[in-house]
Amino acid sequence: MNTEYRHGSHTVFAIHLHIVWITKYRHKVLKGEVAQRVRDIIREECRKQKVDILKGHVASDHVHIMVSIPPQISISRLIQLVKGKSAYLLLAQYPHLRKQFWGRHIWGRGYFCRSSGNITDEVIKAYIENQTHDSNDNFRIDGR
Repeated sequence: MNTEYRHGSHTVFAIHLHIVWITKYRHKVLKGEVAQRVRDIIREECRKQKVDILKGHVASDHVHIMVSIPPQISISRLIQLVKGKSAYLLLAQYPHLRKQFWGRHIWGRGYFCRSSGNITDEVIKAYIENQTHDSNDNFRIDGR
């Protein structure tokens, strides 16, 4: 497998993770403009943390991302930042979501995370790619 290594001031690393989280009650609200905004928020928060998004997919009720994460960022902290910031901004910008998700919670409590050490990056990318068949972008949205 041809792995591209990332470099820090004193580190060389290739930490690839597949992360999935769902909307609360699996409500199918990540559509159209809301899905676009979720993708933009995730990209911005990952950029701030120096996390590279290798592949991503916003479905109507969940989000898949495959990321390359630096060793100084914990997985739980990254998820906390992405889910927290996106929930705050989505509820502020889309009043219809406040009626459906009272209590400032858009996302379900947990998340799934797996390193790609036991399976190849290509398998995860193919899995995310095959969620739908309609776009060339490496971070797609359902229904576009």
